Amino acid sequence: FDSLPPAHYKETMSTILVWIQQSETKLSMPQVAVAEYEIMEQRLRELKALQNSLQEQQKGLNYLSTTVEDMSRKAPAEVSQRYRTEIEVILGRWKKLSAQLVEHCQKLEELMTKLQRFQVNQTFSASTTMWWLVAVKLAQNTFIRHKQVAPNTFIHLKQASKQC
Repeated sequence: FDSLPPAHYKETMSTILVWIQQSETKLSMPQVAVAEYEIMEQRLRELKALQNSLQEQQKGLNYLSTTVEDMSRKAPAEVSQRYRTEIEVILGRWKKLSAQLVEHCQKLEELMTKLQRFQVNQTFSASTTMWWLVAVKLAQNTFIRHKQVAPNTFIHLKQASKQC
């Protein structure tokens, strides 16, 4: 019966199913909140590699779809329907996986951008704070050196340093 799928179809179907299962598992793993840019970059590289792999597997998926179309023209209705249902399930999982990959990449890129901004702001805030502390310390030292501070005038000195 020549409408049964060729051996290559079965091999390709098996390969695609294994690939989808592995990819779904990778994407379903809970992601730990990470505040290290390098770890986020590594995760993004992994997701991009998975996207590239998805594109490489697309040829096999196209082959499966065309083979099912060809078989449906030759096979009895119930056989044809079984293969069409099988490929529709695969295509549904494929589309969902593809959308999840895009979404994960976009979210991660957004988080990386936010982390970069936060780190820049933290660096700016830290350097501004350090500059301010140095300026206050210099002002206090200058005030103490240039003014004759009488012993026991701590309160006056404290009030004067607040004005600096």
